[in-house]
Amino acid sequence: MGIENVSSRIADIQSRMIALQTQQTGRNVQAQPAKAASGPGGDFADYLKDAVNAAPTANKSYSLNSKGIPTDLAAYGNGRIPASALEPVGNTRHKLWAPAAQSLNQMIGDAKKDGVHIGITDSYRPYAEQVDLARRKGLYSQGGLAAKPGTSEHGWGMATDLDLNAKALSWMKQNGEKYGFVMNVPRENWHWAYKPKSV
Repeated sequence: MGIENVSSRIADIQSRMIALQTQQTGRNVQAQPAKAASGPGGDFADYLKDAVNAAPTANKSYSLNSKGIPTDLAAYGNGRIPASALEPVGNTRHKLWAPAAQSLNQMIGDAKKDGVHIGITDSYRPYAEQVDLARRKGLYSQGGLAAKPGTSEHGWGMATDLDLNAKALSWMKQNGEKYGFVMNVPRENWHWAYKPKSV
């Protein structure tokens, strides 16, 4: 393992620790009694374990920073969000930021009641996948289909690519915004970003 890889790994661990501390502070959780340390760093290890194992809940409150990025994810970095910080979309392999996943699940269910099928082809996109997509499909700024790696809305778990026939696309254009989803990328009627008015 080279020095660059070690440095990158250390930076990744540090950003995750900051994000976990930010999450804990943002939750306004009452202080719990101190646990007996199980060795050097035992308290911190217990804290990390509790934070990572915390299950997402529908009644959590969230906030966005000035760039519209969820504050509980910002410290991780675009495309570096751990799976435990995301929530599944239905019974698929796809995951999004929890409020986005919950809203998408509701939207897909409501569309189904209207006789409309909304499929999903992409969701959260890790950084390495963003790099691969840019290599294969070209950068959007140069006529391709990929955002510059590290800037994709998919890298925050805030965008989904949907499988839409004409009826489903029409339904989305009429109803998507009610669920916080907007079609905000010209040339990509499948790309829907989660832009909640408030969270």
